[in-house]
Amino acid sequence: MSIDWDAEAATFDDEPDHGLRDTAVRDAWAERLRDWLPEAPGDVLDLGCGTGSLSLLAAERGHRVTAVDLSPNMVERAREKLAGQEAQVLVGDAGAPPVEGRRFDVILARHILWTLPDVEATLRHWGGLLRPGGRLVLIEGVWGTASPSGIPAERLIRALTPPAERLHSERLSGDERLWGRRVEDERYAVVAVFPVLRRHKEVVDVHLILRRGDEVLLARRANTGYGDGLFNVPSGHVEPGEDVRTAVIREAREEIGLDLTPEDVRAELVLQHRGPGEEPRIGWFFEATYGAGGEPFNAEPSKCDELAWHRTETLPDDMVAYCRAALEAWRAGERFALHWQEEGDAVSHESGGADRTAALGAVGGTHHVELWVPDFAAAEASWGWLLGELGHVRDQRWENGGSWRRGATYVVLEQSTDMRDGAHDRLLPGLNHLAFHVASAVELDRLVVEAPGHGWSLLFPERHPFAGGDEHRAAYLVDRAGFEVELVAGG
Repeated sequence: MSIDWDAEAATFDDEPDHGLRDTAVRDAWAERLRDWLPEAPGDVLDLGCGTGSLSLLAAERGHRVTAVDLSPNMVERAREKLAGQEAQVLVGDAGAPPVEGRRFDVILARHILWTLPDVEATLRHWGGLLRPGGRLVLIEGVWGTASPSGIPAERLIRALTPPAERLHSERLSGDERLWGRRVEDERYAVVAVFPVLRRHKEVVDVHLILRRGDEVLLARRANTGYGDGLFNVPSGHVEPGEDVRTAVIREAREEIGLDLTPEDVRAELVLQHRGPGEEPRIGWFFEATYGAGGEPFNAEPSKCDELAWHRTETLPDDMVAYCRAALEAWRAGERFALHWQEEGDAVSHESGGADRTAALGAVGGTHHVELWVPDFAAAEASWGWLLGELGHVRDQRWENGGSWRRGATYVVLEQSTDMRDGAHDRLLPGLNHLAFHVASAVELDRLVVEAPGHGWSLLFPERHPFAGGDEHRAAYLVDRAGFEVELVAGG
């Protein structure tokens, strides 16, 4: 059925329920809208607004109204009616209103949905224009008996179940005040409240791997209600407003009495964990070197009954599985991992149990660097000291060789029987030098002062620390075998 709404505009308000000129009719619609619209002022989109009578009632309740109608003549009268209100009236298709990506708390539509070609598609589109927790207020009906026109209430309810979180419908035909007369047609309202958007949220943990050579500090939990009697690294939750680095520094102070600085801690591993019967959480594991921040002690004896150093390659079995999995992933050089336990798994580490850890590391990074040295004992003294100071952990040992691991990469030093005679010359084709990050200029200066005592000499002393350029603060060291390293401060 095609209706010339522009032509209808001049007499549209003559109908009692259109113009609301009768006080009793107006009050009846105002009473219904009070129930259907949110109490707090919000953004209301009135689609197929006609001359704006319902828009005006909503605006008078403090709502910010945007009204849309396809008829320019209807829009002109609605603008006159809404003059002085916080309202905007637009010419446009109610099925695809010209609101340019805006979102609304309420979409109000009276006797318009039945005129649109695809009811279900229109409802989906309207739902997408609502904010989380928004609502559709739909006033519809079925008119006539011989050739009825309209939408039965059951169809709307079916189309809105889901996505609506709550649905309310009420029959309007029996309330003569709404229409200014008795009506026999099916007239009703459906109010569909859409769910509030619930974003996925997880607890964020921070953990401190305090390393002393190839040992880490573990704390045995007590009186916490979780993992009591099991070892764990010092840890805790990020508090509101904290970043993860600030949180791990705070936890280190609260649990083991260390006064760490941001330069003392380095992010080593991010692990998403789900314990048996628990919600998922994200764990950030930071490393600090023994000596930074002072001597650790049990600062929370009510929650911890023992601190103990353990070698990384021989961790105890009586550990929280979450922590044990993280330390094993860290020792293997992983940077990102999952630890997803299943129902029935234990909170404690189970030796020989199912491996619930999955590495998420990317390929293409450096796996290892191997240096063949003429004297392993001398190289172990110089390189072993330097690599340890740079955060590498002694990983493997064999006759005349060993490796030091830092994250996903390790360095091998070996005095191989296959090595040809001749000293290493960094100026010949081949390896010139290895370069390593250093946390700060202060740390760089410390290493330069201590390096000669471990077999290293400073190159280019007349240009130190800017031998690489005015903006590049670094130290260039060479050992007795001729191997060069570059230590770059910051970044």
